[in-house]
Amino acid sequence: MQTYLMSKMFISLGWAFACFWLGIHTSMAQTAHNPIIYADVPDISIIRVGKTYYMSSTTMHMSPGVPIMKSTDLVNWKLVSYAYDVLDDTDDLNLNNGQSSYGKGSWASSLRYHNGVYYVSTFAGNTGKTYIYSTRDIEKGPWKAISFKPSLHDHSMFFDDDGKVYMVYGSGRLMLTQLKDDLSGLKPDAKPQVLIENASLPAGPNLGLPAEGSQLFKIKGKYYLFNISWPRGGMRSVIIHRADHLTGPYEGKLALQDKGVAQGGLINTPDGRWFAYLFRDFGAVGRVPYLVPVKWEDGWPVLGTNHQVPDTIALAPNRSLMPGIISSDEFNRQPGERELPLVWQWNHNPVNDLWSVKQRKGYLRLTTGRLDTTLLTSKNTLTQRTFGPECSAITAIDVSSLKDGDRTGLALLQQKFGWVGVKVQNGSKFIVMVKALGALPIETEGVPLNRNRVYLKAACDFKDRADKAYFYYSLDGHNWTTIGDPLQMAYTIPHFMGYRFGLFNYATKTAGGYADFDYFRVSDKITAQ
Repeated sequence: MQTYLMSKMFISLGWAFACFWLGIHTSMAQTAHNPIIYADVPDISIIRVGKTYYMSSTTMHMSPGVPIMKSTDLVNWKLVSYAYDVLDDTDDLNLNNGQSSYGKGSWASSLRYHNGVYYVSTFAGNTGKTYIYSTRDIEKGPWKAISFKPSLHDHSMFFDDDGKVYMVYGSGRLMLTQLKDDLSGLKPDAKPQVLIENASLPAGPNLGLPAEGSQLFKIKGKYYLFNISWPRGGMRSVIIHRADHLTGPYEGKLALQDKGVAQGGLINTPDGRWFAYLFRDFGAVGRVPYLVPVKWEDGWPVLGTNHQVPDTIALAPNRSLMPGIISSDEFNRQPGERELPLVWQWNHNPVNDLWSVKQRKGYLRLTTGRLDTTLLTSKNTLTQRTFGPECSAITAIDVSSLKDGDRTGLALLQQKFGWVGVKVQNGSKFIVMVKALGALPIETEGVPLNRNRVYLKAACDFKDRADKAYFYYSLDGHNWTTIGDPLQMAYTIPHFMGYRFGLFNYATKTAGGYADFDYFRVSDKITAQ
């Protein structure tokens, strides 16, 4: 009997230990960390359809634009679509006649699902238009496009229960306007009205950035409006207004003021948990998404843990951003595959006749079509996001078909850019490192090149906002040599975007030369590959 009782005791202890271990293991397994995406994915708008989440974001002057990402756990995301290939056909979006759309193009989008149709709306100050894209299949399309004037700043598209469609928009003084039933413009007999005269007030009297970034939700019969404000001398803050009726009156609260995490909205999980999706300015890597737990008190969403942004949240653990958001590419296409995977975006509208992944199997060919003087004005620079806490990319280029005056290579693209590549000067080739910290780019080092294949590498250190970039070259793809000076990366408002890896080729003397890129391989380490 004693042996039997002892056995039961040990079995019970065993089960207790197993359950305890399983509880810890499960808890550890269900822990995500902020930022959710350590890369430039700003101005996010998230919806849930059944058990699937979709997210849109801002990519401004990039093409295609308004990326659509998909997740089943709110933490790990994959690019599945874009709302458009080209926003509009203008000189600035085409990098023509000395014009550019850096920091412009399509800004904050609004993602909605209504009666089986997905809608993404955005706006562009440089075109003066508001754009609405719709589809029944958000992952495969096709997308129907509508545009109209005026450009409604930082609007939130809203389908009310009565079937009417509205947009809340503005900065500081927030407005409400009704759209036509076919969404083709503002309803002519419904004059826009002031929704909130000064939406910034809950953040305090020291007005800096007026309240903007509107996102409107209806939850249990009440209307909740999210905005960001940035009091002078303070930090980016979340403001929430609440009303019983769409037209108000609205009462407002300062909802979150911690770490500068702000601008976004609300999302719930199938099991009834609530989160706020927001983002944070995070230095040269860009604006990175955060999730903040939400609880409800007296009909108000209360953001954060003790009103602070936690470093970890009880969601699925973060996996690598590769290949869902960033990915390597061997440029070796199989029949039926996309010519360019969704991770790629062009800097401004591309000239499609001047690039190819078919002219030479297994290579990306970039051909020059005009003369340019600098990376920022050159067409057909193909880009992907950089990411933290550190990352690097390498490429191999066949430069045998460059013409005199050509420049080609691997860039880190922002206003203060840097690149490593090959220039042809008076018939001779040189490996060079170039960086732009002031008005004119500076070539910091040049090395003679007597062969037609060269390997290039760019690496970024975003740890603790060091924001340092390093450039390398190799003649065999294994032994790397540092070239030039480290680049002190900086997030600048004129470009309004985190640094991007870029593959480029431009002519300074004669158009028609081309560079063949063998591959693009990305890593979450700085060390040589």
